[in-house]
Amino acid sequence: TTKAFLPKMLEMNHGHIVTVASSLGLFSTAGVEDYCASKFGAVGFHESLSHELKAAEKDGIKTTLVCPYLVDTGMFRGCRIRKEIEPFLPPLKPEYCVKQAMRAILTDQPMICTPRLMYMVTFMKSILPFEAVVCMYRFLGADKCMYPFIAQRKQATNNNEAKNGI
Repeated sequence: TTKAFLPKMLEMNHGHIVTVASSLGLFSTAGVEDYCASKFGAVGFHESLSHELKAAEKDGIKTTLVCPYLVDTGMFRGCRIRKEIEPFLPPLKPEYCVKQAMRAILTDQPMICTPRLMYMVTFMKSILPFEAVVCMYRFLGADKCMYPFIAQRKQATNNNEAKNGI
């Protein structure tokens, strides 16, 4: 999509590029390495393109990086953080994420993390040693949050294979 629209945006020095990634593009967790890698790639692409536009002095082309926490779409149904933390970080409603993303786009905000607590996790990851980050993940229950999701998927796959005689 960027390749299709960017040339005309550059010619006109006008437009807005929105990259929808995930908080898992800023920090990762166990069990979904492929998903995290794809989101890290989206974040890296966005950052590189943003730098390219700044270097080319194309200040009429805005960019917004959207990094929501777990969105309640069913994609990661079963994902669980520490039960004491869950009331403070429930899955986000899709409508809320859209509203936050639109607000960021309309105000030319370069990045939006929802909820705002995700900024703190990203900041802590950038200043703490790796082992301290691991301790933080363990405290939050984020280190194994995808394990229940993975177990559910495996069970569903096994049930489907048994049902189909595979």
